[in-house]
Amino acid sequence: MTLNAMIKNFAADESGAVTVDWVVLTAAIVGLGIAVMASVSDGLEDLSGDIEDQLTGQGISTVF
Repeated sequence: MTLNAMIKNFAADESGAVTVDWVVLTAAIVGLGIAVMASVSDGLEDLSGDIEDQLTGQGISTVF
C-alpha cells in the first residue's frame, strides 16, 4: 500500500468521529455549566448574606 493510499484510507475512516462528537458535546455542556454558575453565584452570595443578617438579628428566648 502506498503512502497516498494510506492517507486516503485514514481520511475516509470515520470510526473515531463519534468520539470527537462526544468530546465536543461534553465540552459544550461543561462550558454551559460554568457559564450558569458564573451568572448565578453573585445572586446566591447576596442571598446567603441576607439570610445571615436575618439569623443574626433574631433573639433567642430562654424563658418559657
